[in-house]
Amino acid sequence: MNPGDVNLQQLLEQAQLMQQQLVSAQQELNDAQIEGSAGGGLVTAVVNGSGELLELKIDPSVIDAGDAQDTADTIADLVIAAVRDAVRAAADLQQEKLGPLAQGLGGGGLGQLPGF
Repeated sequence: MNPGDVNLQQLLEQAQLMQQQLVSAQQELNDAQIEGSAGGGLVTAVVNGSGELLELKIDPSVIDAGDAQDTADTIADLVIAAVRDAVRAAADLQQEKLGPLAQGLGGGGLGQLPGF
């Protein structure tokens, strides 16, 4: 075997290991529950590691029956901020779980593996 030759068996084993790690990381992300909040906890959003909204909690104290329009606008703003906070945290978790797998591919897929 020449020094530049690719050991296909070893490459296949590495690919299978990476696939198992990817499946495991994706399952961890699907099972994860990440919380984001806004307004000092008045609105809380819970997403899974993929960013899917699972739960939304609104503290009753944010509701002002005397000014329905202002309350609706405030709640809408807080919901958006809480969901963004949770989705940002989910993206960080995705990077933590999946980033090392991408690094294993040289950050660019098969094009970075020797012989490809």
